[in-house]
Amino acid sequence: MLETSVEPVGSGRASLECDDLRVTLAGAAGEVDILNGVRLSVASGDFVSILGVSGSGKTTLLRVLAGLQQASGGQVLCNGIPVDGPPQGVVTVFQDYAHSLLPWRSVRRNVALGIEDRLSKSECAQRVDEALEMVDLQRAADEYPWRLSGGMQQRVQIARAIAMRPSVLLMDEPFGALDAMTKASLQDQLQQVQALTNTTIIFVTHDVEEAVYLSDRVVVLQGRPAAVGLSLEVELERPRRQVATKELPEYLKLRHEVYAALGQASAQ
Repeated sequence: MLETSVEPVGSGRASLECDDLRVTLAGAAGEVDILNGVRLSVASGDFVSILGVSGSGKTTLLRVLAGLQQASGGQVLCNGIPVDGPPQGVVTVFQDYAHSLLPWRSVRRNVALGIEDRLSKSECAQRVDEALEMVDLQRAADEYPWRLSGGMQQRVQIARAIAMRPSVLLMDEPFGALDAMTKASLQDQLQQVQALTNTTIIFVTHDVEEAVYLSDRVVVLQGRPAAVGLSLEVELERPRRQVATKELPEYLKLRHEVYAALGQASAQ
């Protein structure tokens, strides 16, 4: 693991904000209001998880923040600039790692994909090496994705995002398809990556334990259309440990509050 920090693009500034955000999408029976009145502010370097029951608009919110989905109303800002298309310095990591990697490219060349056309050959190679070291994939650099486990493939996707040195990393259930042991290992690697880069992370998940364990703040979407029903600060000491942290009374209390908020959301 690298011992020196890597400066993300645009660090030191407020990262993402939305005010009175509304999203209406076309449905089979007409227009459907997905989000209404969402207010969210994520400062530089924060790790914020977004939870909600199925269909609450978590992924829709992430797509709006990524500039991949247009808002129907309200305002979305990235580093103080209105979002109109994918903002500079914002990178998204999806759950479907298998289709996000190019099978004919080696791990190294997959990681280089977002930077190879805009950096010199030597600088690109340095960025790739740094990213691979952060996710402990140096020895697999010349392998091909289809030869790797699911967890390793997801690490390749994360390394590709890191190599771009984003100011904001948006993650849509990135560990949702992985087994429990692999998920725990990647959670800890993600913690280490953020500690090194100070990248802002907005993380969509269905997993309450994962959200509390990783985050500085947990946001729960409630209602139909959804808005922020709970915004909960997580002040657990870092670095966090899979067993020791999850046995702390503070962790268990936070976990209970999030579950209670999700229970209210499912009853709405």
